[in-house]
Amino acid sequence: MRLSTDQIQAIRQAATAAFGQGTSVWLFGLRVDDAKKGGDIDLLVCPQAHTDEDANVRQQGFMQKIKMLTLLERHLGERKVDLVVEQPQDMRPIVEVAHKTGIKLQ
Repeated sequence: MRLSTDQIQAIRQAATAAFGQGTSVWLFGLRVDDAKKGGDIDLLVCPQAHTDEDANVRQQGFMQKIKMLTLLERHLGERKVDLVVEQPQDMRPIVEVAHKTGIKLQ
């Protein structure tokens, strides 16, 4: 995995600050492979608590995503970060790929 301990800590802290305690984060994509070079930081965020999907919940989720991206830019600098937020019963292929090929950040 091509992230430093400080970067992992910054990602975990940003996820908790934006989405709350119990949020898990998965790194996937090129950064998982130590043999590769470059690449953006691809993250899947899995909030612990999900509520019913309505307009207000979607708006809140969008604001949480923006908050996390802002915190990451503040701590990691201007880096390309792709952030996917998992939803209840999420069947998107990107979510499946992240869980199958990614590494959960502890």
